[in-house]
Order: sequence, then structure tokens, then C-alpha cells
Amino acid sequence: MRSFVAVGRRMSITLAAQDLFLTQSAVSRQIHGLETALGMTLFERAHRAIRFTPEGERLFLAADAAMQQLQDAIGALQASQLAHPPVTVTASISFVGLWLLPRLPDFQHRHPKVEVRLSANNNIVDLRQEGLDIAIRYCTQEQMPAGARRLFGETVFPVAHPSLGITKLDDPDIIARSVLLEFEGDPSPCWRWEAWLDMQGWPGIKPKGVIRFNLFDQMIHATIAGQGIALGRSQFIRPMLDDGRLTALATPQPGPRSNKVYCLLQRDAKPSQDARALIDWIIAEARHTDAAEAADVSPPEHRRP
Repeated sequence: MRSFVAVGRRMSITLAAQDLFLTQSAVSRQIHGLETALGMTLFERAHRAIRFTPEGERLFLAADAAMQQLQDAIGALQASQLAHPPVTVTASISFVGLWLLPRLPDFQHRHPKVEVRLSANNNIVDLRQEGLDIAIRYCTQEQMPAGARRLFGETVFPVAHPSLGITKLDDPDIIARSVLLEFEGDPSPCWRWEAWLDMQGWPGIKPKGVIRFNLFDQMIHATIAGQGIALGRSQFIRPMLDDGRLTALATPQPGPRSNKVYCLLQRDAKPSQDARALIDWIIAEARHTDAAEAADVSPPEHRRP
């Protein structure tokens, strides 16, 4: 089951094997053994790619949550035995991987004595019960929990790697000859290619192919690898736009707008000195993110070259 969850998180047997410090063949055997025991296929194998079967996706959602809860509980128990326990932050996998981790060296430079423990988790948890200090959550402004502090919203638009040779989406023929990468982790219209194409006046246009992802960061890594056109969240991919790893693609009409925000919840009204340092730093970094978007607030189709 541990191998199954690792493969599901990475959508790659090779990368899962690296995470588990096992050989690729060992992980493949374990997945095959699980499928044999259950009497069903969990992954569909294609050339250099795998994806969940409906049964596999259903099992992964339950197994990943259970595995993450177990990891968090063990980590919290171990941390509680330390003389100087770390500050534990829980956030979605994409928030941790694309927004928090690239910035964390700055915090470590400013606060070298503060140890940070990250729990990349998409599940809603009880902070006190799980022994967590800070939670970053994603919801609408109206759904923000009591006491939560808004960090920033999200701006969504099409992006691609420069190697595809696409600078704008102004012709339905571009869609017809392209592979679209779709994020299935949020049902909002702003993440649905069908809604985007409808708003351009191109209903019914069929792309060359579609690859679907349950994790946003996986989709972005596939986009950087030139596997297709994706809908990107500017607040997470700004460095990739700035250094040329990704190109924002202009569209004739704006797409669906997001009403979601990221917000911060702290467990204690009066957190420890270490937790307060991390909370203040996250809020300050979030202000920088908001300011960067405010300076470039218009969507790609309205930006000057």
C-alpha cells in the first residue's frame, strides 16, 4: 500500500522508487501484488505514462489520506519528545512544493535556530489533535474559517513551455493540434478547459489529447517538460514565468475567474516565539506575492508585450 500511495502521488513508478529507496522492479512487483490481491487493475499503463483506473483513484484518495494521517501522527509524537520541538506547518502539496519551499531558505537564514517541519497534506485536520502549529487552507473568501488570515488569491491563465512555439491562443486550430493538461483537483470553472474554450467562442473544439492530473504541481512539472498546455496559477508559477521556463498565453477573451484564496490558521492564540516568527514571515511573503500580482494584475490577453 505504501508503494501504491507513492506511485499515486508521483504518477511515476521510477520517481516513486526513488522516494522509497527501492528499485523500480520492486515497486512494480508490489503494485502487481496489490492488484492481484484485490482482483482489479489500479493503474492503466501507456507508453511512458500511467494513470489511475476509477477503482485506483478511489483507493488512492482513501489510502493517501490514511497514510498522511499516520505520518503526521508519528511525526508529531516524535517532535513532542524533543527539547526544542519544530514548528509544524500543514499545507497542500502544491503550496508546499511551489510556493513555500522555494522561499524557505530565506526564513532559515533569518531564523537559523527555528526548526520547521512540513506536512504536505490536502486534507482538513484538527491542528490541536494532530499536533500541528500552522495550517494553510484554500477556500473562498466567504468560507474562510473563523480566525483565519487571508494570504493571497489566485489568478489562472493558460501557460506552456517555450519549446512548443506557442505565444498566444488566438485560433481554435492551436487547440486542435495541442495536448491539454487538466487539473482535476478543483471543480471550479477556472480549472476546466471546457469552460475556457466556451468563453473563447470555441465550444466543441477537441484537442489532440488530454492528460489529467490530480496534483497541481505534477501538472506544472509536465508543462515545463513540454508535454502540453496547462492552466497555471500565477501566484505559484511567477518565478517560472520570469525566468522563461513557462510562457503566459494570451486569449481573445478572459477565462473564468477564481474566487478562491489561501489563508493561514494558527493553532494557538498566543503561539510560541518560534511559531510566531514563522507566521509573521509567511504573512510578509504572502504580501510580496499579492504585490507582485497587483503590479501585473491584468490577465495575459490584456498585457502589453
